Amino acid sequence: MKQCTRPQGEDIVIAVRVHPRAKHSEIAGIRDGQLQIRTTAPPADGKANNAVRKMLAKYLGIAPSTLTLLRGESQRNKQFLIRV
Repeated sequence: MKQCTRPQGEDIVIAVRVHPRAKHSEIAGIRDGQLQIRTTAPPADGKANNAVRKMLAKYLGIAPSTLTLLRGESQRNKQFLIRV
């Protein structure tokens, strides 16, 4: 995906690249049109997905419940939908 965000009606889709089991959790910037997020959480049982959802919500200043994982539940490349 070339762009980090794109409008879908009133909602926004964000492309994210997740790096699980990192030394520390951080939002590392944008690379190749994807937001790079490092998390200390392991990828098992959706723990990394939940950690990324919480980090992204805190960074954007929105409730985690407004974020929905569209694609990439078991992959590093993910797409999150932000309901506005």
